[in-house]
Amino acid sequence: MFQWIKPKSELAETDIEKALSRLVYDGMFGQTMMVLSTGPFLVAFALILGGSNTVIGMLAAVGPLAQMLQIPAIFVVEGVRMRKVITMVTAIISRSALFAIAMLPWFAPENYRIPLFLLFLACHYGIGAFAGCAFSSWLRDLIPGERMGRFFARRLTFSTALGALLSLLGGVAIDQYREHFTNPAGAYTIVFSLAGLAGMVSVFFIGSTPEPAMPKAEHVPIWELLARPFRDTNFRNLLTFLACWGAAVNFAAPFFTVYLLQRIGLNMTWVLALSVVSQITNVLFFGLWGRLSEQFTNKSVLVFSVPLFFISFLFWPFTTLPDRYILSIPLLIAIHVIAGMATAGVALCANNLAMKTAPYGNGASYLAVNALVSGIAATISPVLAGFAADWFEPYEVQLTLSFNDWTQEFAAWELPTIDLRGLDFVFLIAFLMGVYCFHRLLAVREEGEVTEQVLRQAGIQEHVRQNFRAAQAICRIQYALPVQIPRNTPEESLNHFHLLK
Repeated sequence: MFQWIKPKSELAETDIEKALSRLVYDGMFGQTMMVLSTGPFLVAFALILGGSNTVIGMLAAVGPLAQMLQIPAIFVVEGVRMRKVITMVTAIISRSALFAIAMLPWFAPENYRIPLFLLFLACHYGIGAFAGCAFSSWLRDLIPGERMGRFFARRLTFSTALGALLSLLGGVAIDQYREHFTNPAGAYTIVFSLAGLAGMVSVFFIGSTPEPAMPKAEHVPIWELLARPFRDTNFRNLLTFLACWGAAVNFAAPFFTVYLLQRIGLNMTWVLALSVVSQITNVLFFGLWGRLSEQFTNKSVLVFSVPLFFISFLFWPFTTLPDRYILSIPLLIAIHVIAGMATAGVALCANNLAMKTAPYGNGASYLAVNALVSGIAATISPVLAGFAADWFEPYEVQLTLSFNDWTQEFAAWELPTIDLRGLDFVFLIAFLMGVYCFHRLLAVREEGEVTEQVLRQAGIQEHVRQNFRAAQAICRIQYALPVQIPRNTPEESLNHFHLLK
């Protein structure tokens, strides 16, 4: 009766093909859950419930912090040795927390909503860490190494495309809901309930995926298992890179939505539309990165995509000078296109590189330690960023070019060049962290790695041009924003630099 639960000692080629097909569907519904319960939806819900910048930072830290539970998860995986059972049971419990979050505006007292929000989110991520540990080890043994690149590219392409569509529809639905109902929290109740439902459907497809039996258990103390990844020099370098990546990304990314909603003043439809631009670009580039990762290496793709992602951070402060202006929307579209290209490569190859570097059959401890180290870095980073955002709030750095018209007395005009305040400083700090992250990536070694120049020779430049034109056609948006150019007296200097507090 329960034969479908038990691991199989051998898997036929048909079993593997069935598994890969089911995992694509799991990825699509899992992505639906993630899209509807994270990112702009999560941040906007927190803001409606009364969350501050510090709270937003804490929200971003909860998920990575929960990854520390991957360490006790090793005990469970090695002890039970039935990864499908562990994954399904913990995933069901974890995803049930989304329904509790959805009900907060209706049943929780106002003063307790944010604490309960954080508590339920911690349960969602914490119990989900057990599922993640078991599932990652399961996939490591199930998917042939030579097929990882193409499989995950296909899985991410379908799931991201669905996520992009749902993001846009969700943003429009929320704005329409707010026009017809006085309490906007109701819209997020619907969104998070749908996220929980999608998560349960994902569990169904996981349950129908065959599981290869784990190798014979080693009688090794847990501390020895945890020490092995750190003794492996190359894996230790990989841990350092991934920790730096998590720290840099989570220092800035949680505040993108805050910046769009509060600083630039966009509505949720616009916020989600920009997110869709990034996701569409993901879809356009997953196939390329998948082919290149198999033809060359995962690291080769990362060497190209990691610096590209952090370069996009530099454009954020220029979207406001100091407020929204005529170039704000074009710059935001460009940022999301660049970030979409880069995150497609990182999302595909970073995880593949970790799986490839971990030993076959005994990868649970390696992947759990990776999740732990990355989780610690990504936990501390957004909390510090939240404090930094609040600390930098009263500061402003301006650089304005003033031009005097000597043909008219007292006539002058100004060209705002830089105007940094609040979150702008957070984005610049994150960029500097990204520079160090790239430095640590170069220390990682992967068999068969090639240079960035070889990737360009493989046709990446032409692919970028083709897909950029496609993305441009999809994202062509009509806009008209007023331009306000301030005027100063001729007594003010030609170039001036202000530091205000």
